Amino acid sequence: MRVLITGGAGFIGSHLADAYLKRGDHVYVIDDLSTGKIENIQHLKGQPRFHYTIDTVHNQPVTAELVDQCDVIFHLAAAVGVKLIVESPVRTIETNVRGTEVVLALANKKKKKVLVASTSEVYGLSSDVPFREDGNLVMGATTKGRWSYACSKAIDEFLALAYWREKKLPTIIVRLFNTVGPRQTGQYGMVIPTFVKQALSGRPITVYGDGNQSRCFGFVGDVVGALVNLMDHNDAVGQVFNIGSNQEISILELARRVKELTQSDSEIVFIPYDEAYEEGFEDMPRRVPDISKVSELVGFRPEMSLEGILKTVIDYQSGRQK
Repeated sequence: MRVLITGGAGFIGSHLADAYLKRGDHVYVIDDLSTGKIENIQHLKGQPRFHYTIDTVHNQPVTAELVDQCDVIFHLAAAVGVKLIVESPVRTIETNVRGTEVVLALANKKKKKVLVASTSEVYGLSSDVPFREDGNLVMGATTKGRWSYACSKAIDEFLALAYWREKKLPTIIVRLFNTVGPRQTGQYGMVIPTFVKQALSGRPITVYGDGNQSRCFGFVGDVVGALVNLMDHNDAVGQVFNIGSNQEISILELARRVKELTQSDSEIVFIPYDEAYEEGFEDMPRRVPDISKVSELVGFRPEMSLEGILKTVIDYQSGRQK
């Protein structure tokens, strides 16, 4: 099979490329390196079944050629990370919405199956935990820049599902919940690589707010396995799936775990949201997925424990793992 991965030099995309190459498939990657890194795919460059293009999916002639060459498409290219979203809302909206428009329109010409990566952010301020795929999405005010990302990804979902219903383009939506592992950067606000980097360097571990907000962290290897299985399963078409772990931990407890595992002397310090991001920044107190739907369809079960996940990130940032 020939697989196209947009955003394939990113954290998740590069691991997905690894999985398909290991399976014996051909992998085509397009990435503009705005948030992805060439280092993530450096180890794949010599493989004859691996092909990469440094460009944006907005370049329609280039993307059209790649779409024509491939059997299936994973659309992962997007603006990522709360920090980037707050600082560059125009880029966030244009990157997410326009990129998805281009990929779906080109895929539709040849009816190539497309999996679109969405995010747990779309649940917004909903308090109906655990989040179910058919639950209501509760967005904050348009004056709060943080919600531009959630809204842009919700539009991506609506568009992908509309292509399926109206034009019979086979599409699948996945909402990813805090995927973590080697190669992830803390540059755009990802909490675990940020904490690990701070702990290893002896700098203060910075917890935003009071640290009582909780999250669930899924291992990239587990998540990639689910993506591959969903792409292979015909019954996934036209549906939305949560993917991640359902084991909850507070951010303060996470900081303590990182400090303990790194044997760090770093101090844990608290930074108000207004100082960390922007005035009036809103966060969700809990973000927990109901993963029964993806479990029932493809047998997905998160296997890597949180401690195991933290150790892989610590090993990666310590230079012990690629």
